[in-house]
Amino acid sequence: MESVSSLLVGTMVAAFGVVGLFLVAGAADGEMFLFGLSLAGFAVAFNFNLIRRHYNKVDTVRAAAREGTHV
Repeated sequence: MESVSSLLVGTMVAAFGVVGLFLVAGAADGEMFLFGLSLAGFAVAFNFNLIRRHYNKVDTVRAAAREGTHV
């Protein structure tokens, strides 16, 4: 169930990142440009963290399975 919630949250944050890119594209002042760029950067970093957490969990499960079969 956690993977489904991570997928939904990751998709929502990716949509916020796209909104940030639209803000950057239509920025009339520096503040809006910086906010949109920060929003897009946060979305990328957040989704990379979700991917990292997923593969760390997979590695932990595989390591536990290897240790369980070792005599």
